[in-house]
Amino acid sequence: MRHRKKGKKLGRTSPHRERTLQALSNALIENKSITTTTAKAKALRPFVEPLITRAKEDTEHNRREVFRHLQNKEMVSELFGEIAERVGDRPGGYTRIIKLGQRSGDGAELALIELVDYNDVKPTGSSSGGGGGTRRGSGKGRRSDAGSTQTAEPATDTEDEADTEDEADADAEDSADGDADDAEGAEAEADVESDPADAETDESTDKEE
Repeated sequence: MRHRKKGKKLGRTSPHRERTLQALSNALIENKSITTTTAKAKALRPFVEPLITRAKEDTEHNRREVFRHLQNKEMVSELFGEIAERVGDRPGGYTRIIKLGQRSGDGAELALIELVDYNDVKPTGSSSGGGGGTRRGSGKGRRSDAGSTQTAEPATDTEDEADTEDEADADAEDSADGDADDAEGAEAEADVESDPADAETDESTDKEE
């Protein structure tokens, strides 16, 4: 049983795991940020941060203790020089882990681990917690939108029917007005035709008198 045993085995033996963390620490000190799996990044943080804490006090004992873990003189000089000056009085929390999603080959979870003092801006492509809503809430929104759309369609049909009836009434009135005008025109023509006959009758009456 591994009760109360801190840390992850990473699928490696103890010496292999120590060499892996050593290589990751050297790469982080040299490049200030590296991309690895999430499990390795979480295992690297408690390994490298105590070394940075020791680098704040530049003594021979601290240098030997750091070298015992890194086994690289150049990285020890970099850690006690530039990085110690940049860290300053920061009370821990020297690294930041940002999840990057899954790797395309084997689907492993990737993460970016970096030194906080060398990058104060969080990358835009990183994932952030608590960003999206629940499916239940989004479903309610969709149902409400669909219901409003369905209720809006009958109203549109009613308006179209009313417009059609108005147009039919207007056409009927126009046709009725046209028929009345035609009737008046026919009566006027009939009156004009009847006037010459009346005139001839009047003339004949005057002659007889």
